Amino acid sequence: MLRRAFLGLCAALAVTAAQAQTPAATPAMPPAAPKPLPQVKIQTTEGDIVVELAADKAPITVANYLKYVDRGLFNGATFYRASRPPGYTATDYGLIQGGLQNDPKKVLPPIAHEPTTKTGLTHRTPGTISMGRHAPGSAQADWSITLGDMSYLDADPKDPKNPGFAAFGHVVSGMDVVQKIIALPTDPNRGEGAMKGEMLVRPVRILKVSHVPAAAAAPAAQTPVAPS
Repeated sequence: MLRRAFLGLCAALAVTAAQAQTPAATPAMPPAAPKPLPQVKIQTTEGDIVVELAADKAPITVANYLKYVDRGLFNGATFYRASRPPGYTATDYGLIQGGLQNDPKKVLPPIAHEPTTKTGLTHRTPGTISMGRHAPGSAQADWSITLGDMSYLDADPKDPKNPGFAAFGHVVSGMDVVQKIIALPTDPNRGEGAMKGEMLVRPVRILKVSHVPAAAAAPAAQTPVAPS
């Protein structure tokens, strides 16, 4: 009797020891936080504009823009164009354009076109930054910032002959500066084609374009995307 009790106690202790040695289930790791999108500050003689770049949706265009930023090539460039409909005097619709104006000493090779039908971005939201170009695949170092709904600049999903322009981010602070620039006087005799009469009498100097450190980045609204 005592022997059976002793053997039963030993078996119970063996089970307890085995259970103690069973490793606990590893807790599930929380999903990694998404990598913050890069922001750049465009310092001008009229004030500062901070832009968040959609590196997740337009990687080719953003990488190209940041090459110019990292090499200081935009420092000393200008905003040289202010486009509004003829006779329109308000400052809530149109675009301003800046960059290097094909300066052969500073421009880098052209990049592949990233249409809004591919990136999901849209020019509908005010403050969209977008690459200037001639033919698709010719964009280099000139870009615009929009005011108002400029969705006609998007690629037309029903017409492959209209690839639109490559949106690649949006303004997160400084839209008052954009409005200040678009209100500046333009020369009715300067410019060619669609740009005639839209060239600023006194271009606005871009003092510096630089990265905004992640810790100092402005809180950004959700990147606007084109409706499906």
